[in-house]
Amino acid sequence: MNDYKTTVGIEVHCELKTNSKMFTDSINNYGGVANVNVNEIDFALPGTLPCINEYGIELGLKAAIALNCEINKKIVFDRKNYFYPDLPKGYQITQARNPIGVHGYVEIEVDGVKKKIGIHDIHIEEDTCKSTHANTRSYLDFNRNGVPLIEIVSEPDISNEKEAMTYLEKLKEILLYTNVSDCKMEEGSMRCDVNVSVSKTDKLGTRTETKNIGSISSVGRAIVSESKRQIQELEKGNIIQEETRRFDEKEERTILMRVKETGNDYRYFPEPDLPPYILTDEYIEQVKSTMEVLPEVRRKIYLDAGINPVNIEKIIANKEISDYLLDLNCNLVIASNLLLGEISAYLNKTNKSLTETKLSKEKFTLLVEKLDKKEINNQIFKEMIQTLMETDDDLIKLIESKKISALSEEELARIVESIIAANPASVEDYKAGRDRAIKYLMGQIMKETKGSADPVLGNQILIDRLSKS
Repeated sequence: MNDYKTTVGIEVHCELKTNSKMFTDSINNYGGVANVNVNEIDFALPGTLPCINEYGIELGLKAAIALNCEINKKIVFDRKNYFYPDLPKGYQITQARNPIGVHGYVEIEVDGVKKKIGIHDIHIEEDTCKSTHANTRSYLDFNRNGVPLIEIVSEPDISNEKEAMTYLEKLKEILLYTNVSDCKMEEGSMRCDVNVSVSKTDKLGTRTETKNIGSISSVGRAIVSESKRQIQELEKGNIIQEETRRFDEKEERTILMRVKETGNDYRYFPEPDLPPYILTDEYIEQVKSTMEVLPEVRRKIYLDAGINPVNIEKIIANKEISDYLLDLNCNLVIASNLLLGEISAYLNKTNKSLTETKLSKEKFTLLVEKLDKKEINNQIFKEMIQTLMETDDDLIKLIESKKISALSEEELARIVESIIAANPASVEDYKAGRDRAIKYLMGQIMKETKGSADPVLGNQILIDRLSKS
């Protein structure tokens, strides 16, 4: 069974962050009262005409650029004709022949190995209604009908569940940083269809499609389950059929929904009510100029600044902190430690964002400089944090008023020596290898300095003096 090779391709549907739908002026809003954000154009009633949401085009273009795609400058929409309860018009407006982006890629790293996952294409389309099933009934919410989507279709370059999950994490990260989508899988604004096939040769096996998987971890488990199922079927001498399946979270297995028929004809033809939309070189460059710095570029900036890789990943995972840090002109190592430590703790405790506090970038930069020059220490910062975050008090005056200028290294060294002289028993304990002696002596130093000593520097001086005593 180990001779089988798994091949995976993933189709990702992401709703775009627009205020209105893709081809009408109905509101694009999640979580409202069902069936209120809909108008006659959404139903294609006689005499109505769609129009293109230009911001939807811009977001689709940003995604294509960020995912290293070649851009199709001529945007042509097509009708995909099929009948299903969640498709009130009887057709979906999509891009079958001229997707906005083609031949892109996402670079991933799994177990220290880098790999490019190809993007076959990115196309813009409209979403369908939201279906809800309860007991023997199904319910439709037309609010989602017509919401702008991009569908990102990967090449079959993925070999296992680890690569698949890493690819999706990277994709989600890029879409969040470009503000293309909020990627909230729990709300359905990012959904995944996974194509899996197994084979003992370089020729691809028959693939099955597992639809609408609701989380990245579930994608990984679905791939493992479906790959195992197909191998077992082949080992029994059975033939794998082209099927549409779903993943059962509780049973950890894929379940047949329907067998795919050959020769499906959606009768694609150019959408007659929408003229071609042309992207000029000037427009593409203008959109590029408005795009935010992408995560991989930020990683290099932070790494070059000396921030450790673990903290870099924490920063990238919090876009607000990453945006805040990126614009600072100071010691980014100190700045990142503060933002990830006490400042994040304060924000979590108060349920605030950075923009809701009084910590301006100017004030924060000055604070970092004071710490960098050892004019104040971390202990002092901790005592000041609430005032810093909640008031407009001048930082310099705050330091002066509380008389919390940090001790110089020379002053701290004199205090350390006096503590050592006053505690000979603890010195002997240290020499005897009793580690608690260091903690006791450091406690005496902090008590003597009323907490104003830099604990790291104090510890270094204490060990140095003890080794010479």
